[in-house]
Amino acid sequence: MKSRRTLLAVAEVAAWWVPLAALWLVLVSTLDPLELAVGAGASAVAAFVARGARRAVTGR
Repeated sequence: MKSRRTLLAVAEVAAWWVPLAALWLVLVSTLDPLELAVGAGASAVAAFVARGARRAVTGR
């Protein structure tokens, strides 16, 4: 059961990360490798924060 919970957590973070990374790509003016890395990292942090906020609101 723990592996299913882990898989759902990874899927949720990925579901947040993809649109956040896409938003970063839309808003950034250049596609330097450093900007892509920063965007991926910032999107990952925001995805974890969004998951934590959702869990805090739902109580799960």
